[in-house]
Amino acid sequence: MTVTPKIGLSVKDSTPAWPAPPRPPKGAPNILLILFDDAGFSDFGCYGSPIRTPNIDGLAAQGLRYTGFHTTAMCSTTRTALLTGRNHHSAGVGSLANFDSGYPGYRGKIAKEAGTLAEMLRPHGYRNYMLGKWHVTPLTESGSTGPFDGWPLARGFDRYYGFMDAATDQYTPELVRDNSPIEPPRTPEQGYHLTEDLVDQSIRFLAGHVAEQPETPWLLWLALGAVHAPHQAPADLIRGYDPTFETGWDAEREARFARQKAMGIVPPDTRLPPRNADVGPWADCDDDQRRFYTRLQSAFAGMLDHADQQIGRLLAFLDAAGLREDTLVLVLSDNGASQEGGPTGGVNLLGPRNLREETMAEKMARLDQIGAPGTYANYPLGWAMASNTPLRRYKQNTHGGGIRDPLVISWPRGIPARGELRHQFVHACDLTPTLLEIVGVTPPATVNGVPQMPLEGVSFRPSLFDAAAPSKPVPQYFEMFGHRGLVHQGWKAVAYHTPETPFEEDRWELFHLETDFSESHDLAAQHPEKLKELVDLWWEEARKHQVLPLDDRFRQRFAENAARVHGARQRYVFHAGVGHVPTEVAPDIRSRSYRIDAHARFAGGDEGVLIAHGDATTGYALYLRGGHLVHDMNIGGEHVVVTSDRPVPAGDHIVGLRVRRLTREEKPTIATGPGISEFTLLIDGVPAGRIETRLGFFNFVSWAGLDVGCDRGSPVSDYEPPFLFTGKLAKVVVTMDDDQELDGDGVGEALMARQ
Repeated sequence: MTVTPKIGLSVKDSTPAWPAPPRPPKGAPNILLILFDDAGFSDFGCYGSPIRTPNIDGLAAQGLRYTGFHTTAMCSTTRTALLTGRNHHSAGVGSLANFDSGYPGYRGKIAKEAGTLAEMLRPHGYRNYMLGKWHVTPLTESGSTGPFDGWPLARGFDRYYGFMDAATDQYTPELVRDNSPIEPPRTPEQGYHLTEDLVDQSIRFLAGHVAEQPETPWLLWLALGAVHAPHQAPADLIRGYDPTFETGWDAEREARFARQKAMGIVPPDTRLPPRNADVGPWADCDDDQRRFYTRLQSAFAGMLDHADQQIGRLLAFLDAAGLREDTLVLVLSDNGASQEGGPTGGVNLLGPRNLREETMAEKMARLDQIGAPGTYANYPLGWAMASNTPLRRYKQNTHGGGIRDPLVISWPRGIPARGELRHQFVHACDLTPTLLEIVGVTPPATVNGVPQMPLEGVSFRPSLFDAAAPSKPVPQYFEMFGHRGLVHQGWKAVAYHTPETPFEEDRWELFHLETDFSESHDLAAQHPEKLKELVDLWWEEARKHQVLPLDDRFRQRFAENAARVHGARQRYVFHAGVGHVPTEVAPDIRSRSYRIDAHARFAGGDEGVLIAHGDATTGYALYLRGGHLVHDMNIGGEHVVVTSDRPVPAGDHIVGLRVRRLTREEKPTIATGPGISEFTLLIDGVPAGRIETRLGFFNFVSWAGLDVGCDRGSPVSDYEPPFLFTGKLAKVVVTMDDDQELDGDGVGEALMARQ
């Protein structure tokens, strides 16, 4: 009810009024949602893994584990469905947030008509806190000028602390607090790790909440970087897992499968499918391969173990603050285990993404660096297959390995179940309707004045209390990069799509999920009428939810997006004092000719970075050392360095670099590939050093962005960051030629690796 004050000439003949603050429904719980990235179906201990996750397992023992929870096969899309209660295409994020395809289902940004859970809870008195990975805003809108209408604070959250991109280095992340980029509070040498920091900040937000608003319910959405690559964790945790996994992925998969049967996670008659077609037998690996692959899996396990320890700290705070009983805790993953490590994995996979292979000798020489700062480690396909036990395929795919994920729910006061299983089919878009029903909130007709589309998810609240509650009654479609699927009334139709092949040539499979958990027995030939019914229903759902037009392009969409956003712009000016610039809004110098000019006043003998883009895994840096100008092009850890043949004199000067792609006519020996580039250092326009290199030039720089006057994070070259420039820098100008020539497959692999 609106209360209007009476306004007289003075206070004596006036009556004040105070509008009533929003009141939450009686009994509304706090909500803590912990979202993992790329954790497979079997990776938590309570789902069959030997990886130590006692805190997640403890939550399961205090509540429920779902075995039929499904996602969308990728990160941006699942987050959209979880946040909005709508299908991801309906909400405008049919694929990655990294590009806008120009079609309603593929804008890369959550539509205003699809309000978030935070936006729907806020009018009912909730305080909303978001920490960690966002990745539902186009990365071209993640810079210091925004626009900010797709950032967490504009979508219902009161505070934000995290990173905007798909991935970030766990030791030197690209952090944002609310709407501003910030530096990590500590360095790797001081023991910094992102997961610990995110939990520190979670506790800080909640401690402030308890101090100031103890009677107000809260939503805390904690989206960890773990266990997305780069797999990074304390060395002792990583090495401690070597004995656990030295028997290999085949034995590990069998062991997990046996535990899952014993736990009741999968029915006793479930079949373990043959190895995925792209995975070879562990027995065929030689000794070096086994040691290397084991250590990569140990890095993944160490990262998950470390994350569970941090979850334990957060839960301990809830206990100490008297919040645990009234807090609904959910732990889940956004998609299945990742295939992006490829068949062999790597210490630094950004090398191969830039056409520089990581030899086995190099892999073994860097064995003990896996998981440390300056690495981009990811495991091979065999371990991803084991993570998804007993399911087929991986993240990006619409078979079970891509879309069937763990979900643990615990609410001591509200859910009486202790250690029970639930086998209902549940989808990511069903989560928000479930939470709204638990809280007692009706979805609003408008959010911030914008009319809202109906929720498309279906609440699964009844299953929290009744193991026999029915599964979702309406059909649920799936689509990712042309892979398609549909689940309805216990049946599943699914098609694996080979990129750049006609969609009509895809072969649809048919599974009866109620009797075939692992999708091992294709019934398409026995029940062609059922398959046709489901495929026809898929097309109907696709038209309804903005899935069309089907688009299996990956690298092309990135290229089109970059061309549209950056247009014909070829000149960037960075004045001294500019903040950190994310990769997607930095100059695109990949595999092209360009020039860097740094305008500065030198004292003689200067040191420090003029411009640096990237980090220790890949990037470039122009800097001064001992008064000499130095440029380092770092491709996957291999450095092409050119140093000036004379020092930069004192005074006002323009120093820089000219990079020129040499043409086939200039170098007839160039047949295919990235060709040869010429690097020339310049002091006041006069050459001061030159080098040619055939090393594969950038297809992808780094997920880490650009800095001027310093290198804020993991260093591109062999200096100690931030390596501040000791002279007086005025500006750095980057001018690019119109001769970019990218290797398409390399670009696609590089960009996919980030997701």
